Amino acid sequence: MKVKAKVFLIMWAALLLTMVACDSGTEKNSKNYLLDNPKLREVEVTEIVQTSSYTYLKLKEENAVYWGAVPLTTDIKEGETYYFDSFLEMNDFPSKELNKTFESIYFIDLISDKPFPSAKKVRQQKQGSQMGNQMGTAKVGQQEVQAVTPAQGGITIGELYANKEKYNGKTVKIKGKVVKYTEAVMNKNWAHIQDGSHSGNDFDLTVTTLGTTHVGDVVTFEGKITLNKDFGYGYNYPVLMEDATILASEHAH
Repeated sequence: MKVKAKVFLIMWAALLLTMVACDSGTEKNSKNYLLDNPKLREVEVTEIVQTSSYTYLKLKEENAVYWGAVPLTTDIKEGETYYFDSFLEMNDFPSKELNKTFESIYFIDLISDKPFPSAKKVRQQKQGSQMGNQMGTAKVGQQEVQAVTPAQGGITIGELYANKEKYNGKTVKIKGKVVKYTEAVMNKNWAHIQDGSHSGNDFDLTVTTLGTTHVGDVVTFEGKITLNKDFGYGYNYPVLMEDATILASEHAH
C-alpha cells in the first residue's frame, strides 16, 4: 500500500507539473506578439459611435477607459478585442456631428483584430496588395468620378502626379470632386479630391484647408504643393496641397 501510495503521489505531482507547464506555455505564447511589437496595445471595444467621417470607439485597456477614432468603418464589433500601436492624441477635440468635445482622443493609424508586428509593416503589405483607405496613407479608394473640367489656369491631378517635381513648392489650382472630408484635425480641415484623371496608380489628392466643404462637392482649390510631407504617427503624404483656399464650389445635391 505504501508503495502504491508513493507511486500515486509521484504520478499526481508529475501531472500537476505538466498542467502548470502547459498553462505557462499557453500564457507565454499568447503574449509572444509583444516580442515583435512591444508598443502594441490590446483593447476591448465597449461602445461604437458612427459619424460621416469617423468611427468613434470607446476603448477599455486593463483598468483604463478612453476614446479612439478610426476612418469610417463597419468592420469593428462591440465587445471584441483589437490591437493598435500607432496613434495621434488630440486634446479638446470638437465633434460638430456629435455636439461633443473629447477631452482626449486617440486618432488610430491602424487597428486590427489580431496582433501584428508593426503598423508600418502592415501598411506596406496592404499598399502592396490593394489601394490604401486610411487617412494616413494619403490615398482613398478610386471613385467613379466623371471627368471634371480643369479650372481656368489650373491643372489636373494626373498632370500634378506626372510632373510632381516640377510643381514642388509651387502654388497651383486644381478642381475636383470631394470624396472624403474630415474637419479639425491638427487645426486643419482635410479633403480628398479626385477629377477622373490619373498618373499610373495615383488619382487622389489630399488637400488641407481652413475652408469647409462636403463630400460630393466639386471644388476648386488653390494651394502650395509639398512633396513627402510626414506629420508622424503614420500620417505621411507623397504629394500634398497645403493651406489651400476654396476659390469655387458646386454643392452636392
